[in-house]
Amino acid sequence: MTLNPWRLRLLADLAAYGTVRAVAQRGNLSPSAVSQQLATLERETGTALLERTGRRVRLTAAGVLLAGRAREILAAMDAAAAELRGLGDEPAGTVTLAVFQSAVHALAVPAVARLASRHPDVSVVLLELEPHESMPALRRGDVDVIITTTDFVGAELDPGIDLVPIGEDAIVLVLPAGHPLAAHETIDLAACADQRWTFDVTGSYMSDLATRLCREAGFEPAVICRFNNYMIALQHVEAGLSVALLPSLAVSPRFDVVVRGLRAPVARRITAAVRRPLAAGPAVNAVLSELRNR
Repeated sequence: MTLNPWRLRLLADLAAYGTVRAVAQRGNLSPSAVSQQLATLERETGTALLERTGRRVRLTAAGVLLAGRAREILAAMDAAAAELRGLGDEPAGTVTLAVFQSAVHALAVPAVARLASRHPDVSVVLLELEPHESMPALRRGDVDVIITTTDFVGAELDPGIDLVPIGEDAIVLVLPAGHPLAAHETIDLAACADQRWTFDVTGSYMSDLATRLCREAGFEPAVICRFNNYMIALQHVEAGLSVALLPSLAVSPRFDVVVRGLRAPVARRITAAVRRPLAAGPAVNAVLSELRNR
């Protein structure tokens, strides 16, 4: 039995997007053409892959199984094709990299500097985008690579996106110098119920996370200001006007603040993400390599 990769991709897309119409739109095909190709795949496999419920179709158990295997097969083929294209090619071209705020100076700028010395023909356009903004931008094709975290609510993974692990980043409590809680090595967040807080802007990853952690600790935080710039937030804490929950990457040593871990540790997983296939070529792969070699 020989399986056609194109038909396997259509089946995998149907599993991911749910309707023949959506698969057709994604592949610039007519719905009837998609249905014909899936019917051909059923004949090739000798197995019922689809069942019809009214005007819609859904995958049978065999269809779900084959769709899962199809994603693995196609990913391996895409990776092999990208590797072959990259053999002997010096990376060159422009790569657009979107990064959340706290990773700009801690991760992205050093990686871009290393890249410039090793691969001078690769140019990187660096954008600041928070996780709830960067993943949609990647899906739309507005950027080539993002540094993000998959921990935020709404970070549904797309089968068309590959994730490249980079590391973890602890969430820490930032206090003014001399604050009474600074005497402790780690902080039970419940002890901060009477504090005044600086938060990120409403709807952002860190605002949602900090709100959830405070509520889980048994209190509603008294938020007295919101900034979308961590440097301003750190200035506010340094002045003794508030405390903050921040990613450790965001805490610059230039500020006279005290950083303490949480008694119940919280960390976010940091990843790079690219669209499948990894066929954007050697330039994107070079950027990913530098991001991982921090």
